[in-house]
Amino acid sequence: MFGIISALGAASSWTYACYLWRQQTKYFSAAQINITKNIIAFIIFFPVILTFDFQSSVKDIFILFLSGIIGISIGDTFYIISLKKIGTRRTLTVEALSPIIATVVGAIFLKEILPFNVWAGVFIVSISLVGVAFQKTINTQHITSNKDRKEGFMFAILSVLCAVIAAALSRFVLINSDLNPFQTTEVRLLGSIFALLPFLRKKLTYSVRKIPFKNKLSLLFATFLGTNIGILLQQNVFKLLPIGLGWTLLSTSPIMALFFARAEGEELNWKTYVLTATTILGVGIVFI
Repeated sequence: MFGIISALGAASSWTYACYLWRQQTKYFSAAQINITKNIIAFIIFFPVILTFDFQSSVKDIFILFLSGIIGISIGDTFYIISLKKIGTRRTLTVEALSPIIATVVGAIFLKEILPFNVWAGVFIVSISLVGVAFQKTINTQHITSNKDRKEGFMFAILSVLCAVIAAALSRFVLINSDLNPFQTTEVRLLGSIFALLPFLRKKLTYSVRKIPFKNKLSLLFATFLGTNIGILLQQNVFKLLPIGLGWTLLSTSPIMALFFARAEGEELNWKTYVLTATTILGVGIVFI
């Protein structure tokens, strides 16, 4: 049960953080937002470093480093680019692909064979979320060009692939070592910072000082919510649930993103609400 609660909590925190990060794209590039949030998150969890036995965990730390580079450095950068181009709801909805991908990856590489009802639920959730993704909505605040829309969906798909690969690496370590979710979160953040260091320039520190105080607080809160809390809960999911099942629950973000659709100027139609209901039905079937 704690794994289920962690998954839904991670999806909620990530959704709201994405909404807040998107508001910062007028001040920073995607890579700049990514490294800023990762440095802040690493500092918040820094005391965890003191609990490591580095000598006996070299292999696990290397795998987690790689997971952080793929999932947080590359994947989150692609994600933020997509947020800027196509908005929170559409970006999160591309995660419709991730439950099936994650379930297949878990079955092939981690030997996680799931019962039929889980596969059925994953399929229903995925189809419903794809339907949500292709619903046409009216955006009253920003008209997205065809070029931005195509690029946005492409970057969103790439971010999903990165996230699933990183999740598989994290779960491998969590089920085969004594490292806890706090420790794995901090190592992944350290790996992501290492990969993004080339983007840490004077221009970034100048931009951080220049933005309004309200935006600084928003960036700090989004980081704590989406990176610290979100990744920590996500690591608990990877430890407690098979990757396919865990990722199905994590992928409920698009449903939660509907709460922010109007704030971003989108007007939803009845089909979107029907598909939302079938998504919830799919999640329910998983737990029959």
